[in-house]
Amino acid sequence: MTTSTQSATTPVESVALPVTWAPHRNRAVLLTLCSVLLVLFTTIAFAMPDNWQLNDRVAMAFSGLLFAAVGGMLARPRVSADEQGVTVVNFVRSRRLAWAEIVRVNLRQGDPWVTLDLADGTALAAVGIQPAGGREQAVRAARALRDLVEERGTSR
Repeated sequence: MTTSTQSATTPVESVALPVTWAPHRNRAVLLTLCSVLLVLFTTIAFAMPDNWQLNDRVAMAFSGLLFAAVGGMLARPRVSADEQGVTVVNFVRSRRLAWAEIVRVNLRQGDPWVTLDLADGTALAAVGIQPAGGREQAVRAARALRDLVEERGTSR
């Protein structure tokens, strides 16, 4: 992992497994917004004048449901680690990785989230660890994941 705040004297914190990292503040805001949108669009659908047809009302309620579903997708990201490996849940897809599949954990200055370099030469975004919810929290989470990868990736 590369960060501008990393130093050689940083103490290694032991992480108890299983552990999950997720942008909790983002998730709370998005899920609250989803609920508000769903209630708002449904209320609008029922409160419209009598000249609105049933299909107009259904479309309005469906729009609220659609916006809430998109917000729910944006609230999904998380990274979970257990004894067997890491599960990365991003906006649409989830991927399960064994510890040996992860070569490096990267969080560089300006990166929107952690990137995992994989043994097959590809990279995987781990959106569940992101500086948007707090840079220091993201750096700690990335370091903890890096330490787990270094410890478990080579020992198994």
